[in-house]
Amino acid sequence: MPYYTYIVRCADGTLYTGWTVDVVKRVAAHNRGCGAKYTKTRRPVQLVWSREFSSKHDAMHWEWQIKQWTRAEKEALCRNEIK
Repeated sequence: MPYYTYIVRCADGTLYTGWTVDVVKRVAAHNRGCGAKYTKTRRPVQLVWSREFSSKHDAMHWEWQIKQWTRAEKEALCRNEIK
């Protein structure tokens, strides 16, 4: 089963990073207000980046790593300037 780390851009311009097994369903959940507490008041959200991993551990680790980055680094990743 593939796992994904993803970034969505919220309506207020902020970025939210998470992990999931189904990116489309997770983004839809965020937009219904059933996703993370952070995105509930910042709808709608738009998917701006995602990456597939073969293990839950890898997806969760990458999520943690991205959350340590600056906004500029996250924006660069969304523009595919960071691999």
